Amino acid sequence: MPGAWPASLHPAPDPLGRDGEAELTADIIELVRKYGRYGYRKIAELLRSQSGWVVNDKRVERIWRREGLKVPARQPKKGRLWIGDGSCVRLRAERPNHVWCYDFVEDRTHDGRKCRMLTVIDEFTHESLAIRVDRKLNSTDVIDVLSDLFILRGVPEHVRSDNGPEFVAKAVQEWITAVGAQTAYIAPGSPWENGFIESFNARLRDELLDGEIFYTLREAQVVIESWRRHFNTVRPHGSLGYKPPAPEVFVPAMTARAALQPRPAPPPALASRPTMH
Repeated sequence: MPGAWPASLHPAPDPLGRDGEAELTADIIELVRKYGRYGYRKIAELLRSQSGWVVNDKRVERIWRREGLKVPARQPKKGRLWIGDGSCVRLRAERPNHVWCYDFVEDRTHDGRKCRMLTVIDEFTHESLAIRVDRKLNSTDVIDVLSDLFILRGVPEHVRSDNGPEFVAKAVQEWITAVGAQTAYIAPGSPWENGFIESFNARLRDELLDGEIFYTLREAQVVIESWRRHFNTVRPHGSLGYKPPAPEVFVPAMTARAALQPRPAPPPALASRPTMH
């Protein structure tokens, strides 16, 4: 048709039929309310992956600036409505299960009592493998968490951590060596050598701990585990192309049902005819 634009110049249709600026703005604001520590790039990825929008980062940034949205420097804590010797330079992860690392994080419940968290991640995939939350954690707890992970995922080649208290480091080092992995302790006073776990712990504190009041230990355990699952399956990671490290895979109902249907037995093979001479 004369004067018509080439098909390649037309904007891609929205699969949900929502091309309106107002609807997009409302969805952006709703995600910002839910994920207050995310920037516009992560919000844009969530719009595409979770809400079905066909939208680029620049459009989201434009609306972001127009609405005066920003990531606050700090966020106030809020209560819930219910009570309830290898460094990164010398040893860099090259594949899943190559290098795991663990560290400790501390916080307090509303009554002022301390709670500790043992965090474990896979340095290559950036997946959070476990977060153990308790009032106190010692070498037995570290071994307990790692042994469960070894059973579920196999024994990694290296486990990295700082030296920590001597009684913890020595007991855990002996156990890790006994099961066939190698320890990779960083130099004392050099947290940058364990940069992956330090970065993860910073995200945990910034996106969750600094904004939550935990009234009980059990509440902390439930909320932190929920955040860990969200971190793995939903949260966009800039270093992974704004994709989560372990996204959930949904199998369509019809496909799943068809896979469970018994298949008819194949027909018996036809007898070969004798060769005519």
